Amino acid sequence: VIYEIDTVVPPSAADVFTIDANSGQITLTGELDFEKFFLYDLNVKAKDKGTPPLLGHCKVLVEVLDVN
Repeated sequence: VIYEIDTVVPPSAADVFTIDANSGQITLTGELDFEKFFLYDLNVKAKDKGTPPLLGHCKVLVEVLDVN
């Protein structure tokens, strides 16, 4: 199975998240600021290596808590 982030809302945060194509583990490449956005919506797709390949989708919601 190959994982890929399809879309990120807000679009300006697309470079803040990355996904491991083999494991599907999502990691941050930058900081999240509660003052800018407190909720991120990632649409992830997974595709197998069959012929024809099968495709699945899921939504990952990331809620940022203000610790101040």
